Amino acid sequence: MKNASATRREFMRRTAGLSVAGAAAPWAINLAAISQAAAQTAGDYKALVCVFLAGGNDFANTVIPFDATGYAEYAAIRSTIATPQASLVGLSSLNAPGGRQYALAPQLTTSPSTSALALKSLADLFNNGKLGVMLNIGTLVRPTTKAQYTAKSVVLPPKLFSHNDQTSFWQSSRPEGATIGWGGSIMEVLASNNTSGNTNTTFSCMSATGNSVFLAGGSTAQYQVSTNGAVAVAGIPRSSSTGTKLFNSAAAAATLKSLITTHSGTNLLENAHFAVTKRSVAAEEMMRTALTGTLATTFGSVDATGKSIANPLADQLRIVARTIAARGALGVKRQVFFVSLGGFDLHDYLPQKHPGLLQLVNDAMAQFYAATVELGVQNQVTTFTASDFGRTAISNGDGSDHGWGSHHFVMGGAVKGRTLYGTPPVLANNGPDDVGQGRLLPTTSVDQLAATLATWFGVSASDLPLVVPSIGNYSLKNLGLLV
Repeated sequence: MKNASATRREFMRRTAGLSVAGAAAPWAINLAAISQAAAQTAGDYKALVCVFLAGGNDFANTVIPFDATGYAEYAAIRSTIATPQASLVGLSSLNAPGGRQYALAPQLTTSPSTSALALKSLADLFNNGKLGVMLNIGTLVRPTTKAQYTAKSVVLPPKLFSHNDQTSFWQSSRPEGATIGWGGSIMEVLASNNTSGNTNTTFSCMSATGNSVFLAGGSTAQYQVSTNGAVAVAGIPRSSSTGTKLFNSAAAAATLKSLITTHSGTNLLENAHFAVTKRSVAAEEMMRTALTGTLATTFGSVDATGKSIANPLADQLRIVARTIAARGALGVKRQVFFVSLGGFDLHDYLPQKHPGLLQLVNDAMAQFYAATVELGVQNQVTTFTASDFGRTAISNGDGSDHGWGSHHFVMGGAVKGRTLYGTPPVLANNGPDDVGQGRLLPTTSVDQLAATLATWFGVSASDLPLVVPSIGNYSLKNLGLLV
């Protein structure tokens, strides 16, 4: 294996030289993904799945204080939008840091899904040791106290409480406009060290929800899929079929394919376009073939009457599960996935809309975990939630406003579950954890979570700064979430 300095030089060289390829259409793979020379040194399979709750999930109505003192604080500061205590069931946690206990929102404790799942809810998964709760986690540059925040004596994440900026910082540990995310950087480091085990790098970083900075890298590009699978280049006949037509003409389709996949050998840009397009066509065919017949398990949600309801997050996680099922045919042993669900920016109508969103999250994640069990990879797939930011603990009357720290989940067979990680915040106006309007000052950093997941994935301690530039600011670099 290369030494750390050589790896770091190669990583930076490739990142700088190949960033011009940029993000492209779902079917267009960046030039850097063309090489398939990664060594097969990873003897097992592992996957990370980021579930992004877009808009800023309301943490206080997701993971709710359950002990007498904690619930009293919560009910006082939330007033009109607090979840009634009678509807809550406490988590069976192995620890109660600071004497605090928590419950999950009622929608995370039961599922109306008709699927015969052993564990139907996130609460079931927690109580059975397959899910952990991360308390008051958020974007930081270094550990920060309230006094330091008030005095502005430490560097803070740029433009706090802004959707775009904090989404970018959550996914990359860099300001808005970043072209490298920490999910993509994890695969970048493994590829640079020839330790990913992937013989086909095209499918290393995959998004089922469009382009994301989380998966962006220098030489490791994200491959975007729909919930039905690979996105084909319109009008291009597949090698397995002669029936494709363009303008009702098979000859026109064949001519188009020839034009965009023919190597002229004279113009650099033309040749680059040829290489990208040819690779894209081949990748679509490869994935479509690999997915055939994978995972018949039904994902989705039903209402109280048994009627099916749309669950876009379940649809995305189903294609992730199908892709994992096809991992052998796709030539991958390390993969990072990104899925998302929107609608969480609830300044208004939070009591009416937030429960339904949590139900979709619950059903999708519980069914995805069941699928990993079905595939026999539950110990090799770690799923975690993320969001732009938390929200204010203080109610604005009918909702909550942009905040900072939040509570999140990490799920999988390798997770040390039934455990509350981090420090329970005090929910009090102008309290020790409040930097204004009930915005929590995070006590655990996203950087620490990223470093923990990267370490589990196979990134060495010396290479962690390539994934998380600020990790050197933290004495605790591994949260101990995983075995």
